[in-house]
Amino acid sequence: MIRWIPLLLVAAMCCAAVGTDQATTKPSSAAPPTTQVSIDNFTFAPDKLVISAGTKVTWTNHDDVPHTATSSVKPRAFDSGALDTDQQFSKVFNTPGVYPYFCAVHPHMTAQIIVK
Repeated sequence: MIRWIPLLLVAAMCCAAVGTDQATTKPSSAAPPTTQVSIDNFTFAPDKLVISAGTKVTWTNHDDVPHTATSSVKPRAFDSGALDTDQQFSKVFNTPGVYPYFCAVHPHMTAQIIVK
């Protein structure tokens, strides 16, 4: 004689087993570390930033006029385009090196990212 186990009991047993397995599984990838650069009063702050490879840098324009974060070397490693007030631009730096940049609208505004 076959006994039928109530469907809810089977579902509960399956979910419990799955939940146990998931609790011991670690995520396969983590978000990259992040850091901020503020654009304010016609300056980049900090104007020299040392980061580890794989770090995401986010620039935020706090001025009332547009600015860019534009790589100084050609070909350009990055270019934010014009950022209006409170707009942001992000880039992940994966390769070690020195990345000088400037504001294309106000070329006297300069800074650099150093990736180790």
